Amino acid sequence: MAIAAYIKEIGRGKDGARALSTAQAHDLMSQVLDGRVSDLELGAFCLAMRIKGETAEELAGFVQATHERCLDLRPALAQAQAHAQATMHTPLLGPVLLPSYNGSRKLPNLTPLLAWALAQRGVAVLVHGPRQDPTRITSAQVFAAGGWPVAEGDADVASAWAARQPAFMPTEVLCPGLARLLAVRWVIGLRNPGHTLAKLLNPLGLGMQVVNHTHPEYAVSLSNYLALVSANALLMRGTEGEPVADARRQPRFDVFLDGQRQEALCRAPVEGVLVSLPELPEGREADVTATWIQSVVDGRAPLPEAIAAQADCLVSALAVLSARRSTNTEANTGSSTATNT
Repeated sequence: MAIAAYIKEIGRGKDGARALSTAQAHDLMSQVLDGRVSDLELGAFCLAMRIKGETAEELAGFVQATHERCLDLRPALAQAQAHAQATMHTPLLGPVLLPSYNGSRKLPNLTPLLAWALAQRGVAVLVHGPRQDPTRITSAQVFAAGGWPVAEGDADVASAWAARQPAFMPTEVLCPGLARLLAVRWVIGLRNPGHTLAKLLNPLGLGMQVVNHTHPEYAVSLSNYLALVSANALLMRGTEGEPVADARRQPRFDVFLDGQRQEALCRAPVEGVLVSLPELPEGREADVTATWIQSVVDGRAPLPEAIAAQADCLVSALAVLSARRSTNTEANTGSSTATNT
């Protein structure tokens, strides 16, 4: 089916538009990411979806098509895990994926600090996002200012993880088609489904992903998506759209394993009047932020409690996932043994 037929369904306005099936959404996004649509069709698709909004089923199809076009990082993870076992005799936890697509507008961008806090807890961390944003300070700029690993391929990711460091990968490296879709924003002046897709990516299909939203109503639609695809994720309100807890006041953390909300792993938000503010960088510039983050990594400045709580929450979720995987493996082994005997 041509994309014009899809636009006819989704482009009937807020009240008249019809949702696509997961299969239709997958086909549409496949054509978009592969560059098989005209600029006019691409603009029409972006505007139509902006007005209509995405259903959980449409997001599932969009994300599936995007995952199929992402760089395969599973060999890099296996290599880093083998290195950790051979040299440190301790398993490498994770991975945890941090989608960094909003950047810093008023506050310091502390997504790289969360990445370091997780790495220091033995987690393989992948931050992905744009290199630059003309209106924001990106995580890529903070990583570059700190001299931390910016991955231009899977080998760079494997090296960073083997060294127990977080890795940043530009979207154009992780998924070139998605980077092109995101760039449409600078032509038409509006965000499009690509910005939602970017925050839902987990091409490894393993570990935990942080899914953040900026408005409370999105928590409902994103919860529906996570349940539909049986995702393992931490859902939260981000800091200026970044997947890191506000250092000044911890938000609610909702943990989903296999698509089901886990009350025991969730954390309530910090309420009430703040008695004191945490120590933060004295500016939001990339070099200032990177220098301050390095001081926290080196132990010369305290890690804000809200970010420590987020890192601990993710590590606890990874521990439960690991235990479930071990139990399933043992059960499958036992079943196979019983069958053979």
